Amino acid sequence: MEYNNITDIDEADPQFLRQLALEPGSSDLSKCFQCGVCTASCPVKEIDEKFSPRRVMKLAKLGLKNKLFKSEEIWLCSLCFICQERCPQNVRPPEVMTVLRNLAAAERVAPPQLQKLLEVLAKFGRVYKIDDFIMDERAERGLPVVKVEFEFIKKILED
Repeated sequence: MEYNNITDIDEADPQFLRQLALEPGSSDLSKCFQCGVCTASCPVKEIDEKFSPRRVMKLAKLGLKNKLFKSEEIWLCSLCFICQERCPQNVRPPEVMTVLRNLAAAERVAPPQLQKLLEVLAKFGRVYKIDDFIMDERAERGLPVVKVEFEFIKKILED
């Protein structure tokens, strides 16, 4: 996500801002004045340069829901609360991240990792394939045979 091009006012969603303001946990978002303390103290930022709590807070404050939900940034936060402890305005970024994740999930937006996991689940009925080798190992250890019928999982995923 490019930081320079986030203020296109045509993309702002006033309904999203209202919805966000009503959600418990994000009511203090308006206090955020983009000081950058949250990003400076973020351990995830040290590992992945794409992630910036400050950018997420700015996008949320501007009501740029589509940019937030299309990026993977809201899913990268580890909810470690370091940013919350250091915020001079007592904004609670981990709670805002949770609210954003819940709103995204309500619109059936999921992180890319979960989408891949669901594909595997639909294909094998489990998060990994149980092949003949695993079945033989289970039999040798006296464990029951694993049934490979998973039509009910496909139906749930389709719904």
